[in-house]
Amino acid sequence: MPEFKWKGTDKSGAQKSGMMEADDAEIVKAHLRRQGINATSVKKRAKDIEIVIPGLSNRVSDKDLVVFTRTFSTMIDAGLPLVQCLEILSQQTENPTLAKAIKAVRSEVESGSTYADALRKQPKYFDSLYCNMVEAGETGGILDTILNRLASTMEKNLALKRQVKSAMTYPSVVIVVAVGVVMLLLTKVIPTFVNIFDQLGGALPVPTQIVMMFSDFAVKYSLLLIVGAIAMIIALRQIYKTPKGRYFFDSLLLKLPVLGTLLRKIAVAKFTRTLSTLLSSGVPILDGLEITARTSGNAVVEEAILKTRVSISEGKTISEPLSETEVFPPMVVQMIAVGESTGALDAMLNKIADFYDEEVDVAVDNLTQLLEPMLMVFLGGTVGFVVIAMYMPMFALISQLQ
Repeated sequence: MPEFKWKGTDKSGAQKSGMMEADDAEIVKAHLRRQGINATSVKKRAKDIEIVIPGLSNRVSDKDLVVFTRTFSTMIDAGLPLVQCLEILSQQTENPTLAKAIKAVRSEVESGSTYADALRKQPKYFDSLYCNMVEAGETGGILDTILNRLASTMEKNLALKRQVKSAMTYPSVVIVVAVGVVMLLLTKVIPTFVNIFDQLGGALPVPTQIVMMFSDFAVKYSLLLIVGAIAMIIALRQIYKTPKGRYFFDSLLLKLPVLGTLLRKIAVAKFTRTLSTLLSSGVPILDGLEITARTSGNAVVEEAILKTRVSISEGKTISEPLSETEVFPPMVVQMIAVGESTGALDAMLNKIADFYDEEVDVAVDNLTQLLEPMLMVFLGGTVGFVVIAMYMPMFALISQLQ
């Protein structure tokens, strides 16, 4: 949307100036008249040159949204008007992409849209969970409370993501180092030994022959291996983007021995936390289940929640269809049943979320403790095998000399 620089005078004759986003100059003048300002000059501002970096442009992190939501809640609670809050935040937000989105939201609100409807026009940054909770807050007149609750939910979901990333960082680094060391040995070190063995002659041990075969293949087809690895990663990402591919990989991940248990606990924590927040904010349960399913992050969990939603629309309780999905542990289903029978489902869901947050902490620690020795054995064993295999002919030669 174009941005206009305007100048004018207010009712007392004082000079005023500022910037405003609008479709054309006439809309700017109309907005100023409603504010009691007589526009004397309205000029379209030239667009700034933007440097676009592939993969980094148009990126708004979860942390940016959490800070924006928390700050916005505080400003609303302090009694500042909605449009003024958006104006201040658009200027103070460090992320230029988010600042641009906030300006667009402010412009929609100034044009008469509700805050929730304005947010829905920025789906890249504000998902259905965010927009529906804002709508519930606007309808109930408790927007500051809802935003504060939403910020807390987003912070806890962000903490879950960070736990998983921190747990996977160490093994990822070790695997990359192991692959790098082995490739360096195969392409640079082993060929030197091969020349020595050729000069010495004689039969080589089987382990040495195996290592030399791999070395010869790596030297000849190293570029092909790199291209093949990149092509495989791209292909897997494209397959994952399809509904069937995503369901297959998500189902496979949940079946893994240790990682699958961790991912299942994360899914339960996120589901119960999100649904609790929605229900306590006044969102109907059918809408809440649909929103929770779309934001679950796992195709298997999403399908299970949507099946539960269909069953509830047919008159069943929420615990009954959840138990049939076999995705959620029996304890979770039983606690939800208790929450339904006592009329405190949102509070019970929140307790389950708190419990599984702690379970995720324990699962992450267990995964880290299990992976560390396994990876060290893998790295040491691989490098050790290569080194021993290359020195075996040397040992044989020394024994013959003696």
